[in-house]
Amino acid sequence: MDATRIIELASYTLPSLITGVVAYQFFNLHTKDEAGRRRFLLHREAQKTALPIRLQAYERMTLFLERISLNQLLIRIAPISTEKNDYEQLIIAHIEQEFEHNLTQQVYMSNECWSIILTAKNATIQMIRMAAKKESIENTNQMRELILNDLLEKQSPSNAALEFIKQEVSDLW
Repeated sequence: MDATRIIELASYTLPSLITGVVAYQFFNLHTKDEAGRRRFLLHREAQKTALPIRLQAYERMTLFLERISLNQLLIRIAPISTEKNDYEQLIIAHIEQEFEHNLTQQVYMSNECWSIILTAKNATIQMIRMAAKKESIENTNQMRELILNDLLEKQSPSNAALEFIKQEVSDLW
């Protein structure tokens, strides 16, 4: 083969190779863009269906926090006896039952929000236990009075969690 024949072959082959590489890159880029667009559309569609479920979870946890608010709890649950320990156990059982009923809602919430709800629940139970442990309290009426007086001085644990839920829901929009 002489040099002119090689140059002629290269002059046909080189543009074909360059065109092939450019076409490959173009189609590869187009395929990636199309896959990204599909992923975005699927994600957006999933968001449309997930948002109502997430909002419902926040609503249910708001209701839970309202129901375990000590003001509401002490009014809603009447003592079954004058024994403060029996009343303590009854109130805590109601809180735990409410919590177990809403346990699955954590799937739709952020970890931080769920942790704050748990903290509010545990702080509420702790306030009840602390009131029941006081030796100066002899019956359920005194215990209820002590808890309500404590709430006049400080905020209910549920209120802080409710504020966080409100903030998180406003961030969803």
